Amino acid sequence: MRPFRIDIPQADLEDLRERLSRTRWPDELPGAGWSLGPPLGYLKELVEYWRTTYDWREHEARLNALPQFTTPIDGQDIHFLHVRSPEPHAVPLIVTHGWPSSVVEYLDVIGPLTNPRAHGGNPADAFHLVIPSLPGYGFSGPTRDAGWDVKRIARAWAELMRRLGYARYGAQGGDWGSWISRELSLVDPEHVIGVHGNGFITFPSGDPAEFEGLSDVEQQRLAFSGYYLRELYGYKQIQSSRPQSLAYSLADSPVGQLAWIVGVLKEWTDCEHTPEEAIGRDRILTNVMLYWLTNTAGSAARSFLETPDTPDEEGAKESVVVSTAPIGIAVFPKDILRPIRRFAERMNRNVVHWTEFDRGGTFAAMEEPDLFTGDVRAFFRRFR
Repeated sequence: MRPFRIDIPQADLEDLRERLSRTRWPDELPGAGWSLGPPLGYLKELVEYWRTTYDWREHEARLNALPQFTTPIDGQDIHFLHVRSPEPHAVPLIVTHGWPSSVVEYLDVIGPLTNPRAHGGNPADAFHLVIPSLPGYGFSGPTRDAGWDVKRIARAWAELMRRLGYARYGAQGGDWGSWISRELSLVDPEHVIGVHGNGFITFPSGDPAEFEGLSDVEQQRLAFSGYYLRELYGYKQIQSSRPQSLAYSLADSPVGQLAWIVGVLKEWTDCEHTPEEAIGRDRILTNVMLYWLTNTAGSAARSFLETPDTPDEEGAKESVVVSTAPIGIAVFPKDILRPIRRFAERMNRNVVHWTEFDRGGTFAAMEEPDLFTGDVRAFFRRFR
């Protein structure tokens, strides 16, 4: 375990500003809005703010105020935040982000989860938090070899928790992180007490009987999954088939990197006009900076080669092992992957907690930190 501190050379920040000032902008079709990607006017204004106003050093300092470490696991340096609670009986909890996210997704929930007493909560709900950067993402990247699928990441997380001395711990994840957390319960069942997920991945088995009696809301979620595969799935198809081709553009152009992420945030968050309605502008840019400054857009894209996550992908259904761990699922209306309970219960035999919220999206800890914190606390109370 090596203490880690972010210290980006000033030359890298000056290079970024210079690149932003020399952006060659594309044209756009009139009236397209967000239907083809981020609109030109919106992105120009955001880039100008990034170039002239956004202060990386402020956000670097906020991250550095949290205990950070790196440790080599399975040939890869893993970066993680490790924030221990002042409460002696806190439950250890490993929290896993997805794409295109990072550890900054959880900045607003770290205090309430580790120190509820200081945030108007019950000290009995406290957690010791371990928040790793996914292999190939940010300061855990780039990856040096192939094969970092959910099973390998889950084994790495189990080893990380073992090294930290946590013999009994919970797992929480959002988006792809929910699948990794579920897998962690399969590879380390003796130590994982329960799994809480948002953006939980579920899909039908193919049995027609499984569709009988679905509620109107569930029918809408099923229809949305079809829309997602038709209209919103391009990011996955590119990153899981030609990630290297994409990597050249994202590594060379900060505006390309920004547009690639902002376009997804608009579609995956609970917003109407821009993703800034759901996530603050500086938080969006700090998340983008962790990809840009570490030059890990390419290795993050490669992670999509590793694990099928939709039923039409080869091996997706066959690779699912039924979990018997206690599972808690938080459902937000703008989740990009909107779970259906009967599908979840087929894949997870012990779904003991299910909460439906009326606002929020894929990045719940950033969008609705109070709802996220409350649901994580409620689920894990049964294991204390």
